[in-house]
Parts: sequence; structure tokens; C-alpha cells
Amino acid sequence: MSAPRRPLGLAQLSLLNTAPPQLVAIAAEARFDFIGARVRPVTPTERPYDLQPGSPMLRETLARMADTGVAVRDIEFLLLDGTDQRDAWLAMLEAGQALGAASLTVAASDPDTGRLADTLARMTEDGRSYGVVPTLEPISYQAVNSIPAAVALARSSGCNVVLDALHLNRFGAVPGSAQWQDLEANLDLVPLLQLCDGPAQRPADRAALVAESRSERGVPGEGGFDLAAMVNVFPADRAVSVEVPSDSTVARLGELGWARKLKEAADTVLQAAGHLQKAGTQ
Repeated sequence: MSAPRRPLGLAQLSLLNTAPPQLVAIAAEARFDFIGARVRPVTPTERPYDLQPGSPMLRETLARMADTGVAVRDIEFLLLDGTDQRDAWLAMLEAGQALGAASLTVAASDPDTGRLADTLARMTEDGRSYGVVPTLEPISYQAVNSIPAAVALARSSGCNVVLDALHLNRFGAVPGSAQWQDLEANLDLVPLLQLCDGPAQRPADRAALVAESRSERGVPGEGGFDLAAMVNVFPADRAVSVEVPSDSTVARLGELGWARKLKEAADTVLQAAGHLQKAGTQ
């Protein structure tokens, strides 16, 4: 019996300016299994993508998905800031249900942990009607910036946790650390790991962390992160997505060229993780 194959996706942030229908087509051509779709912009300068039920872009995206077999697994992105954002997330959940997505990625700038837990619990309850589970991403420069904090909130609210190799490295949750042991004990909460690479050295300040995260990350396998060891801790069928924004490289290689480069790099990392897994079971 062959080993389960790990689903591999292309995150929207890798090609932020590529609308979801085109992202599906590019992902298919580069041989990814799924994409992440940004149904709500993060910054005012971002191009918004209207994927609400009834929109032309949703129809086109669904048609491309049907033609190619590429799925939308996750949607994004909402920063929970302590205000009433229920209207925003209900609209996102509607788009997610229409796309067949399983999760909605959120992060938190709200420093009030009790209020944040209540918000996440309400959001998770709302998500049940749409078949979409909120996934909390711990981010190095936001209020929830560690594995223990994310796990505690997820356990209390019923949501999941999505992990990003960049932020894991930036807040010190690397293989062998205490936070990594905490992760290993809570793998059931994590449906998706996002891959990228970068220098082992953490940027000097918050502004540099934000700039690195949003616009200039490294190709998997070309930096200082131990990605194979990270992937290896997850079950062999757990999904991985490549989230590597690099405005300069997209300009040079083009959208499809960049997607193909990321696919090849991710395949190499997954192969190395597979060798580690095999070695550990012998």
C-alpha cells in the first residue's frame, strides 16, 4: 500500500496581485492541488477580490476549479482587533462556503485575551453553519505570537491553528525548542503548514518583520529554516501550502514561472521530510 500523498497548495500571498480565477489556472499548470484565496483585503492598497455569492469573479473561479480539479482549501484574512467584526466574517464565511473552503485564516491584534477568546468562540459557532472553521495564525509581530498562546485560544474557542514557517522561526518555535514540544502535543489543531524560507537571523524591529512577512520571503530550501524537520513532525497526509511573496522575483520570472519555481522547491522539501520520516521509522 502506497504512503498517503501530502496535498500541496499555493497561497494567495505568493501571487497577491493575481485574481483567484487566474490563480487557480496557474496553480493547475504548476501542478499544485489547491490554492488559498484572499476574499478580504488586508491593506487599503491591495486589490480587492469580490468572491461573494452571485459575483462574476466567483462564477469564473468555480468554473476554473471545475475545469482543473484545483480546490480552494483556505480563505483569508481577518485581523481580530477587539471591535465588532461579525459582519465582515459572516461575509467571508459566505464566500468560503461558496468556494468549498474548509478554513478561514485570522490573526489577532486584540491584547485582551478574554475578549479575543469570546470573539473566536462566536466566530467558530458562526462558521459551523457554513462548514468553515476559523484558523488562528500566530504572527511574530501581533498580539498572539507563540504556540502556547494560539493553542490555549484554540482549545477554549473550538477553532484551529494555522502555522507559517516564517513566524515559527521568528518567535523561536523551531524543532527542539519548548514551543516545538508544545506543537507536537497539539498537532490535531493544525490542518495546514505554510512553507517559506529566510535568514535564520530575526529582523531587527517590527517594521522589518512586517516588510519581510508581506513582500520579500525566501524560496523553500534556499534559506536558514529547517523546513524538512518542520514538515516531518506532521502526519504524512497533512496539507502544506507555499506562501512566498517576492515582488522582485515575480516581476522577473512572471506569475507562472514563479509558481513553478515554488512547486519545485516545495517538492524538494517534502521529499527531504519523507526521507526523515522513513529514517525515523526504521
